[in-house]
Amino acid sequence: MIDPLDFLAQAEADLAHVDHDPANVGVDRRQFLFYSLVTAAAAQFGATAAGAQPPAGRGAGGGGFQPPAQPPVPLGNGEAPALQFMPYPGGTGALMEQLVRERGAAAFARPPFAVTPWTGAVPADDEALAFLPAHRISALIKARKLTSRRITDVYLARLERLTPTLNCVVTLMKDSARAEADRCDAELKAGRDRGPLHGVPYGLKDLFATKGVPTTWGSPDFKDQVFDYDAEIVVRLREAGAVLLAKLSTGLYAQNDWWFGGRTNNPWNLSQGSSGSSAGPGSATAGGCVAFAIGTETQGSIVSPSIRCGLSALRPTYGRVSRHGGMVLSWSQDRVGPMCRTIEDCAMVFSVLHGADPKDASTLTMPFRFDRKIALGSLRVGVDPAAPKEFVDKLQALGMRPTPIGPRPTVPGMQGGGLNVEYAAAFDFFVQRKAKEIGLDLNALPERTGNGPYGNGKPALPAGVAEGQPNPMAAADWNPRFVGGRTTRAWEFVNNQRRRMLLVGQWGTFMKDLDLFIAAPSADVAANAQTGHPCAVVPYKFDVPASGGPGGGGGGGNAAPAPPLNPQPICATLIGNLYRDDTILSVAHQFQQATDVHTRRPSLG
Repeated sequence: MIDPLDFLAQAEADLAHVDHDPANVGVDRRQFLFYSLVTAAAAQFGATAAGAQPPAGRGAGGGGFQPPAQPPVPLGNGEAPALQFMPYPGGTGALMEQLVRERGAAAFARPPFAVTPWTGAVPADDEALAFLPAHRISALIKARKLTSRRITDVYLARLERLTPTLNCVVTLMKDSARAEADRCDAELKAGRDRGPLHGVPYGLKDLFATKGVPTTWGSPDFKDQVFDYDAEIVVRLREAGAVLLAKLSTGLYAQNDWWFGGRTNNPWNLSQGSSGSSAGPGSATAGGCVAFAIGTETQGSIVSPSIRCGLSALRPTYGRVSRHGGMVLSWSQDRVGPMCRTIEDCAMVFSVLHGADPKDASTLTMPFRFDRKIALGSLRVGVDPAAPKEFVDKLQALGMRPTPIGPRPTVPGMQGGGLNVEYAAAFDFFVQRKAKEIGLDLNALPERTGNGPYGNGKPALPAGVAEGQPNPMAAADWNPRFVGGRTTRAWEFVNNQRRRMLLVGQWGTFMKDLDLFIAAPSADVAANAQTGHPCAVVPYKFDVPASGGPGGGGGGGNAAPAPPLNPQPICATLIGNLYRDDTILSVAHQFQQATDVHTRRPSLG
């Protein structure tokens, strides 16, 4: 027996070959024949003409006889698109094949991170303990000279005492932190050592899901948001024995250092914000309130607050750390990294964090081998004319042989990698809801006329709103970039991504003969947000910082002049070739071994 649907499908395919007279302005001949065929077949097959539909788009005007519209599957903030950014110019597959050819499968093995044993006296006072590097806290815990509960209580007390000053804590997790610390101590007593982070307390940027604990994204709209699962990095750190003390502030939706609780401050200069958007991790770590912290970066949000607060930090190569359970701004740019008081701390934390995660398709596993005694003379190090002279001179004295470099590649016509579009997509669920609250017609947004969030950087008037009338776009201060991305045309976004791949290729050529380079601090943040290259931040001198600096500190146009700034650590940056995170950390560590800027601490009373 002939299946009616198979028959009709074949008939429609046959009709596709029937000549169509373009001069005929009446009913489409193929459409007429199709419906005639359906009607004639109804008696034989028991079908109904009303129930049969041509393939999509074949009805009158391309829209007739369409099936009932299905509501779209609802999307929140985290669902990734089918498109995936790969920073390696030849693609991840080529990278993996090359690695296996050159180093074999052993390249993917994780070498253990060995903590240098503790020697000497144990600090007697709480403040000295609080400002110890994380790897020294680890050594004390392993030597049974310090318990996890003791150092956890030290940090919890500082977080409580300094919160009015620094404003870096969103949620203090006292009970769970003490329970985790007690568990870590009991495990060590029983002979179980989870590794270098066992018992070491840390803080987490409040963008990551923590089961049963609010995850606010810095926004009053989400201050009561609670997830029923943990982000992947929370799981990895817990399994490694790290103790989570607090959810630390982020600027509103990862912008700047202002959140719904106010501005987070730089511990060295309290008149300044700590910069953003990893404001809380920067402030808490520099203020000796956590042993280390986890930050995120889309375009400067690890590098900027680390420079502002005088920290050591790593913005990893794109794809090296899972972002699962973190608030999404950009699937093709978001990264997760450690913010610490020493470079060795960064290496210790990163050794636990990095690696592929099936829940984040951008991730991959690449070799990571931190070398405390790396031979600087064996590396190809580029130096920009604007690189900090003191930093370059010291590395040169330690054996580095610099290679002068010029400007980095650029691609004319590229507009920020399409970041506003990714913002808009990631927060469409929220924009739809918020637009109803403020009376904003999302179907009548103005065309862009420039490069600001609305084109020219100002809230343009939507259709139907005259000059002088209240502008509902002005009420969209809660998410100007989320709204602005909705007006970008699809072909503009795709072409921008094509130009971005041209930039990736040009940077691949530029870095071909370099392991890393030194430039002006923050000089390559925007470019590397597009290319995915890693960056290490390292303090190199103690001095009065230049006014302003990276990031923002808030303050309107009528604000009083800022008070004079105090001296603090001033930072340099090392930009590495793709997946050479270990190299830039090893070089920065060599510098820190020969200097003491990173040992300074702010006076907070």
